[in-house]
Amino acid sequence: MRRNCVASASASASANGFLAQKFGSKEDLREASYMEVEQELTQGCADLEALLSHLDRKLCDTMAVFCCRSDRVQVRLRGIKEALVHLNSIPHGHDQDNEEEEEEAVLAAELPALAKEVARIDTIRAYAETALKLDSLIGDVEDSVSSSVSGMLRSSSYSVQSESLFCSLFQENHQKTISYLKEIESILTSIAKMRPQWMRLLSAVDNRVDRALAVLRPQCISDHRSLLASLGWPPPLSGSNLMNTSNTKPSEFSNPLFSLKGDLKTKYSESFLSLCNLQQLQRRRKCRQLAGHNLQTLIRPPLWVIEELVNPISILAERHFSKWVGKPEFVFALVYKITRDFVDSMDEVLQPLVDKANLVGYSCREEWIGGTVASLCTYLAKVIFPRHIEALEKGGPDEISSNARALWLNLVDLMISFDKRTQALISDTGLLMSLKEDETLQRVSSLSVFCDRPDWFEVWAEVEKLEVLEKFKPALEKDKNWTSVVSDENKSPVICDAIVQNLSLLIDRARSLPSVMLRAKFIRLTCGPVISEFIDCMVHRCQEAEGLTALTDDDALLKVVRSINAAQYFEVTLMEWCEDLFFLDMESLSEEAGSKCIFHDEISRLKDFRIEWVEKISTVILRGFDARTRDYVKNKKQWQEKMEGYAVSRTFLDSLDYVQGKLSKLEGLNALDFVTVWRGVANGIDQLIFNGVLLGGVKYNDCGVERLDVTVSVLFGVFKAWCLRPEGFFSKLHEGLRILKMDEIEIRNGLVGDKEKWLKEKGFRRLTIAEAERLVKNRVFEG
Repeated sequence: MRRNCVASASASASANGFLAQKFGSKEDLREASYMEVEQELTQGCADLEALLSHLDRKLCDTMAVFCCRSDRVQVRLRGIKEALVHLNSIPHGHDQDNEEEEEEAVLAAELPALAKEVARIDTIRAYAETALKLDSLIGDVEDSVSSSVSGMLRSSSYSVQSESLFCSLFQENHQKTISYLKEIESILTSIAKMRPQWMRLLSAVDNRVDRALAVLRPQCISDHRSLLASLGWPPPLSGSNLMNTSNTKPSEFSNPLFSLKGDLKTKYSESFLSLCNLQQLQRRRKCRQLAGHNLQTLIRPPLWVIEELVNPISILAERHFSKWVGKPEFVFALVYKITRDFVDSMDEVLQPLVDKANLVGYSCREEWIGGTVASLCTYLAKVIFPRHIEALEKGGPDEISSNARALWLNLVDLMISFDKRTQALISDTGLLMSLKEDETLQRVSSLSVFCDRPDWFEVWAEVEKLEVLEKFKPALEKDKNWTSVVSDENKSPVICDAIVQNLSLLIDRARSLPSVMLRAKFIRLTCGPVISEFIDCMVHRCQEAEGLTALTDDDALLKVVRSINAAQYFEVTLMEWCEDLFFLDMESLSEEAGSKCIFHDEISRLKDFRIEWVEKISTVILRGFDARTRDYVKNKKQWQEKMEGYAVSRTFLDSLDYVQGKLSKLEGLNALDFVTVWRGVANGIDQLIFNGVLLGGVKYNDCGVERLDVTVSVLFGVFKAWCLRPEGFFSKLHEGLRILKMDEIEIRNGLVGDKEKWLKEKGFRRLTIAEAERLVKNRVFEG
């Protein structure tokens, strides 16, 4: 296995010695005959090749002798094994001698050891045969590679007319070498599955194959490039139809790939297949070497044959890019024109060859588009973006900064427009993406330049945020945008429509990004600060109204109502967005946080804002009601006086009129929060009247109960405007009145035994036993 291990080192030493012997001085160099030197070198190479062939034949003869002897030994060992097995199967008769029984026992005891030894020898034989087979194949590969190198050196001294012949020979030699490598890989794959303990053999073979491939691949690529040059690739761009960046492809456009005919087409197809087969071999080797690992995380390399088409035309295009540094729209137009004009030939000419090479999962159309986009990204990262970053970092007056931001946003607009058009070249065919979405989009998106430069990505997000805030802040300060209602259904002010539109623009920018992670990060960096600015503005407006009038003034109350409406509408909008598939994909990125929506924090802030200020509104109304009913609650004598007619206390009626007026003005509040407000007010009034009147130490006679019943009916009538059964929202007051209205016998009988059971049977769910007993004690029965 050591054959040719020191070939390169010895060749270098012998070449140096030969040159030193022939050209010891300048006179020797001038007087030398190049034909004699060439003949001597040719003769030396022929002698070395003859010696190599002799050694190869000798090795084959030795291997044949070894295999013959190994076969004979194996036959004999198999015969011994069968005899021992037969001997062990003979039944022991009672008439056998003790000596024979002892011999059979010894043989039976030694039989497993013999079988193990036979298996070991068989394994050694298999290992030797496999090693010799691999050594022979690798020797053929190394000889083929060496002869290709020698042939390339010789071909340099021949005429151009002979170049075609040598190209054909090289191509045939490459195909033969690749077939040897495929056979080697098949054997190694079998060893990896069936004989994993032969890791040293695998490692040794892989090392030699790697050395051979390190020479073979550059040879194949060099030959392929020479063939492409002879085909006229890349086509000239200057003064050609490719420089016409219109959206229509001219009929006279000539594609060298469509012009392939006859022998030239055959040669190109063979060279194309050789590179594809070599890449497929590399792919198989990588999968074998990484067996047991997560192959899904591997980055799939581009298709080599398409790279060889993209690289020269990209270099040619960059000469024109240098003229358009200040006009990036021309750069994008030319790249798109090149991409579109050659994409059809990828499907019609090259895809059948890729399919023939069994390169599963590769689409020539996608590879071509991905290659041209990658070359554009390289130019953007190398030339265009550094100039824009420099302009942004200069600072200075606002107009310069604004101009730099405008140029940056214009560049991003061009990138997004370019990506939509190039990706349409794939989607318009009706074909599905061949890779995972993110991976494919990164390869066919110019915005993938931000994947490798997070600092530029953050600059872009900052520019977008500043641009939106500059437009949005003046709208926040205009009272007209808070007073006008954009929709009667949700009662949200016009400012909500403005912020939703601005956020939608940012989200549309995020949709163009080729990665879910980048989309989520962009939304956090741009939409998050804009939403925070909006929430802070609402909080400030509400605090300002509260600080001026403590929300007792109707105008201040209306100011808070509009902010609450804006918060509720915006909260619902964000929740609806989170249900979209675009945002659901981002939830998987936040598994540590419980897979929350990307707007989870903003929605929580909006909800907390609404709850806080709705409670404050309810508190303000209840505070005014409490202040107006203080004398009414303190007047305990009224419940023992005889009622004249069915008049209700004027003080209590004024208090109800106050509540009704405030709630009527709050009907401009959105439906959800208005329900929360009036229910909160009802619950507060229920507690105030129940604790202050019913449990306030007042003695109720029949007239007092009747007066209380009328008062409560009026109270329920006020709230009947917003619900059908108001007694359900004044549970304490309603149940307390029911207790007071019960006759004496029923009450006394009920509270003698199991009081809790009696309360449940009578339908009292809110009153406690202690409260019921206090109410009964305050009831005065007459007669």
